[in-house]
Amino acid sequence: MKTFEKEYGFQTSGDGTIVDITGFLREAVQESGILTGQLSIITPGSTAGITTMEYEPGLLRDIPEFLERIIPSNVGYEHDATWGDGNGFSHLRSSLVGTSMTIPVSSGQLVLGTWQQVVFLDFDNRERSRRVHVNLIGE
Repeated sequence: MKTFEKEYGFQTSGDGTIVDITGFLREAVQESGILTGQLSIITPGSTAGITTMEYEPGLLRDIPEFLERIIPSNVGYEHDATWGDGNGFSHLRSSLVGTSMTIPVSSGQLVLGTWQQVVFLDFDNRERSRRVHVNLIGE
């Protein structure tokens, strides 16, 4: 059994930034030499998320608009009252979407659909330096 890890850092502008990280993950799989196994990815922190989507202009608008409808940014949250940073909505969105995922690797490729990309979503109300951490295990 072989293991491999890699970290990827980038800057975001916050406020619903969606970054396609599929290329980085494919690079990690190739560098690892793992043909069959699992890729696990996590973003440290509690105001961002990782999920899959079709990375296209309509959904790049729809997803932030949908999240704004179900977890509005202009509502007072207990977190905001406690910390005064106005980003309670960011923590709730992160909890809903999740900060990690696992993707199978088969024949040296991520097992994803044709129109399925892995994305990082920044829910915070300010720009940030972000990172994702990848672990691969397999043969």
